[in-house]
Amino acid sequence: MDINTRSRPSLFGDIAHGLGFWTDRSAVHEAAAQGRSLDLQRLIQGGAAVNIVAVDSITPLHEACIHGQTQCVRLLLVAGAQVEARNIDGSTPLCDACAAGSLDCVRLLLRYGAMVNPPLFTFSPLHEACMGGNADCVQLMIDEGARLEAHDCHFGTPLHVACARQLYDCAKVLLNAGANVNAAKLHETALHHAAKVKHVDMIDLIVEFGGNLYATDNRGKKPIHYTSKGSPAHLCLEFYENTPLSLQQISRLALRRTFGTETLNVVSKLDLPKCIRGFLSYTPPPVFYIHHL
Repeated sequence: MDINTRSRPSLFGDIAHGLGFWTDRSAVHEAAAQGRSLDLQRLIQGGAAVNIVAVDSITPLHEACIHGQTQCVRLLLVAGAQVEARNIDGSTPLCDACAAGSLDCVRLLLRYGAMVNPPLFTFSPLHEACMGGNADCVQLMIDEGARLEAHDCHFGTPLHVACARQLYDCAKVLLNAGANVNAAKLHETALHHAAKVKHVDMIDLIVEFGGNLYATDNRGKKPIHYTSKGSPAHLCLEFYENTPLSLQQISRLALRRTFGTETLNVVSKLDLPKCIRGFLSYTPPPVFYIHHL
């Protein structure tokens, strides 16, 4: 009998997850991945196992989430699919839904008890949301209590991921929520990543939120050392290194360091003019358009 079709325990075992046995991709997997909700419903009604795992420990729920098939996710969850099932890489369906940027799938999984911060996990759903580049999904994970400083030994924090992949909107959401702008991965900060990818707007953003221009990585290099002399990124970092912070910026950073993740909440309650509250909370000023008759 072929090893892929022989019944044997899954990688994590029945004791850990109750996911049945290894198999090739089943009809349930195929229907879930392709969004064939009517076929999936018929299979479920016919007694098909919703927690059957393929050779890579992927369940039909993983498949539906990977492809953002909301209706199939709903059918599987109602039928008793394991919301915390892990594939061979340790990813949960919530990780896959975040990577796909499917807000509807993410909300469904959360409603059925999916953990935003799974135990014994390094590359978290928040990392996946940043990897997928959906800023709304990143915000949803944060609103649900995702750990901003979750650390993966290869990728670092979610902020490292957003900067390395040049995802400005995701980085801004993380920073506004209080992510540690100077968190290090092998002494490498988000600003090092922004410098490496030559993303001037990202460099501006990180410096505004207090990024350390002089932090050195494990090679003893500052962010500016990863730029070419005379390039826009180099000139940007050079300007910041040679220009003292304004009193306004010092005040804003001091407030952020003091209150951390509570900064936005604190600022919103201060008895200050709206424009000053906007500055302290990194809210861009309103844009006014003049219409000519």
